[in-house]
Amino acid sequence: MAKIGKAVVLAAGRGTRMRELTADLPKPMIEVRGKPVLQHILEGLRDAGVRDFLIVVGYHADAVQNFFDDGSRYNVTIHYVTQAVQDGTGRVVDLARDFVGDSPFVLSYGDILVDLTNYKHVVDLPDNVEAIVTVTRGEDVSKGGAVFVDEKMELVDIREKAKTGKLTTRWYNAGIYVFRPTIFEFTANLQLSPRGEYELTDAIRALAQSGKKVRALELTGNWADVRDPEILARLNQAL
Repeated sequence: MAKIGKAVVLAAGRGTRMRELTADLPKPMIEVRGKPVLQHILEGLRDAGVRDFLIVVGYHADAVQNFFDDGSRYNVTIHYVTQAVQDGTGRVVDLARDFVGDSPFVLSYGDILVDLTNYKHVVDLPDNVEAIVTVTRGEDVSKGGAVFVDEKMELVDIREKAKTGKLTTRWYNAGIYVFRPTIFEFTANLQLSPRGEYELTDAIRALAQSGKKVRALELTGNWADVRDPEILARLNQAL
């Protein structure tokens, strides 16, 4: 069992659905329950044993860097890298190659809120597993990633914003992953998707179909993609 000590958090996007709320800061810096979503993620991973972070910044990068600085205030080390071109989640992973080296790592989208106990399960990577994809239920799989698994909860397919009529899965991609560095072999070969982006999910599918074991891990407790003002209001109301 490998214990993960490194995490990459994606915080480069504006989040246009947040409208004026992201006029001056990236979506992961929006506050939920008194602190930025990104801080919830960082502290949750830190308390699970992660100490070395790479935050991928882009839109209003200074808002992230000025707030977190080098991470010492949170007893972690934070490095930054800039995503210059917003061309999808697949290519952005490549920005972490030097930071990761030969270590396994957690990758989290910067706008996902989960029950903090989940991070303790995420950071344990079994020796025979190449990657972990977290999943949740009760979400509209046509709005995100539909995850298809076998009876052992091993991933057989993953589809981004799939058409509802063809779906036979309840599992929704929850936006937190664990990878070994082999993922870079598959992100390097990505082609543009029909949506005109390099999709991380395409690399994960290729990884699973290459014969490597990719496990789906169901998250427990509350899960939220802080994607629009309505969800934000509901989260802050539930204080």
